[in-house]
Amino acid sequence: MRKTEGEKIAQDLNERINEIEEKVKKISSLSTGLIEDYVVKLSTRIKELLQDKEIDESRLAQEVVIYADKCSIQEEVTRLNSHIYQFRELLNSDTAVGKKLDFMIQEMNRETNTIGSKANNLEITDEVINIKTQLENIREQVQNIE
Repeated sequence: MRKTEGEKIAQDLNERINEIEEKVKKISSLSTGLIEDYVVKLSTRIKELLQDKEIDESRLAQEVVIYADKCSIQEEVTRLNSHIYQFRELLNSDTAVGKKLDFMIQEMNRETNTIGSKANNLEITDEVINIKTQLENIREQVQNIE
């Protein structure tokens, strides 16, 4: 009976981690246009403010570089994908992994929070909320694992 319960929990966790992985892929694809969108918005805003005055293109380029550095979520996405891989590896292990899985959830939550705070995009924020909900559901399930 215990083995059957464990298999059901593992199946549930795999389904949830698959959903998270899909959301991470969506976030990654959504993030590719963030810089370009910012350039257009910044340029438009500067033109509105300066009206007939000339725009300092080099200063605009500096601002874009600073923003690109601040809002880039690629590192977090890469680490999150790594944590998902490690979570699956632990889940397929024959040893007691409850505490390790709990730690991996904590790390995934940390990366997800960072993505949410960096990405200035409503769709990404929605996906971050969905991931955090799934992570909380996984955490509850992991509490039943040794």
